[in-house]
Parts: sequence; C-alpha cells; structure tokens
Amino acid sequence: MSDFVTIFASRSPIEADVVRGLLEANGVMPIVSTGLPRSVFPFTVSDLGEVRLSVHPDEAEEARRIIEGHRTELQTGQVIRLRDEFEGLQRAIDYRFRDRGLLEHAMTHTSRANEDVSGGVVDNESLEFLGDAVLGFVIADMLFRDFPAYNEGQKSKVKASLVSTTTLGRQAERLSLGDHLLLGRGEEKTGGRRKLALLADGYEALIAAIYLDGGIEQARAFIAREFGAQLADVKESGLSGQDFKSALQEHLQASDRPLPEYKLTGTMGPDHRKQFQVAVLVNGEQLAESVGPSKKEAEQEAARLALERLRPGQTP
Repeated sequence: MSDFVTIFASRSPIEADVVRGLLEANGVMPIVSTGLPRSVFPFTVSDLGEVRLSVHPDEAEEARRIIEGHRTELQTGQVIRLRDEFEGLQRAIDYRFRDRGLLEHAMTHTSRANEDVSGGVVDNESLEFLGDAVLGFVIADMLFRDFPAYNEGQKSKVKASLVSTTTLGRQAERLSLGDHLLLGRGEEKTGGRRKLALLADGYEALIAAIYLDGGIEQARAFIAREFGAQLADVKESGLSGQDFKSALQEHLQASDRPLPEYKLTGTMGPDHRKQFQVAVLVNGEQLAESVGPSKKEAEQEAARLALERLRPGQTP
C-alpha cells in the first residue's frame, strides 16, 4: 500500500462504496482500506472512522478527475457529498443531523451489512434497541403528564397501541422511510421496503439516531410531532378503554354478518422480542392484518383496522 495514493476518504462506507463503483465503472480499480476503530460496542457515536480508496500513482490523476466530475459544487464553492440520499428524509422529519453518519447507520438494515465484504458497514439493530427504549420513555412521560385521570391500565393500553409494530410501520410509511432504507439485494427483491416490521425497526432506529445526535429534547420534539394527533384523538374519544374485538363483533352482528375469525399468519424477530402477525377474516375474506408483541395485541389492532375499513371516516 505504500506505493499507492489515497484519492478518496469518507466516514461513510456507503458513500465510499458509491465512489468505488464509479471508479471501477471507468476502468480504475481502487484498493479499499478502513480506519474503523476497534471497540467492544457494535458502533461508535463520536468517530465512525474512515474508509479510504487508493490507486496506483499512474492512475491517481484520472481517478481524481472522475470523482470531481461527479461532484456538485454550491455557489459558495463548497463541495457536497456525491450522493445525499437522505435530504428528503431530513425534510420529512423536520430535523437536520449534525452527524449524517448516524442517520445512515439508522437506515442500514442487517441484510445490507451482511453483504458488505469490507466489514465497515454496521447494521441498525443496536440503534433499534435504543430507539425502542427512548420512544417508550417519551410516550410514557407524555401520557403521565397529559392524561392524569387515566389509570395505569388505561395508560398501558394507549402506550401499547402507539408503540405497536403496526403503528410504527404506518408512521414510517407516512415519512416514506422505506425509500431511504439501505437494504441487501435479497431483502430488496422480496419487498423489504414495504414490510411493516422492517419499517418499524427503521423508525425506532431513526428515533435513536435523533437522540444520539441532538439529545433527549430533540427526540422528544420529534415524537411529539409524530404522535401529537393520535394522542389528541385519544383525549377526545377515550380510545384507550375500547375493546376493538368486541366492537367489531357487535358491528358485524348488527349487519347480520358472520363473526370474525383471527388467524396467526406468522411470527418474526428473536425470541426475546418476538412479533406476531395476525389477520382478521369474515366469511373467509381478510379485512385487516396487524403485527404486535403478543397475539392478543395483534388481534386488537387488526380488529381496529377492520373497523376503520368497515366504517370509513368514523372513529371506532
């Protein structure tokens, strides 16, 4: 390596991979090296290290010309990243990262990390774990402050509904988060960008990234923006105390339709965080499907979604 010249360095393994592909497409074959620090933790917040691309001195000038030809210069003369795939997401979440590497980390699915031969790409599972805790804490705090008349059981029901896989997946869909996920080829081919469980995981990782980048107040502000309307609906309608399975059964009986049937269609995730996927059917027709940490919660959410379909525009 001593005879080679470093022509590109980035803290973003994804960006370095883009540049490597660009050079190889133009006949320049770079050598990839990494300065990622060793750590007992699965990721490093303050220093994600550098990925360096080096070429033979005879190819250095041509490599730099190729790279510069694909950069974008602002009026100030500042050179921005070759690919800023997260600009739209930052606008959607109304938060701009100081360390964009954290956002990239949050959007990196394990399938993408597993396909990276350099070992420099880390998946978002640890961020997902942290985001789940941050979200749970902030939602519990908001319920404690805004719903003083609710008992523990009522607060727990509201919290379970708000942090369910289905709800988080829908929130992620609203932000078009799936468009920004970094997936492996296999996950891409099987429709990973549309899978609710995968979207929910990315959403939790996003919350963790905001927390690590801006602190708890920025994370709280984001969660308040995201869930404010739903909490307002709860306050207005008393949603927390409703048994959606009973409500669905009553609605169907009033319409002289058969009783609903709940079917477990799949499970996912590790044993300590297993998710259950449940469909609700009426006379063989599937009305809705949901995912939850227990079959009971998944059935309740599926019933709620079925009621929304049967009574559009009405609050169940």
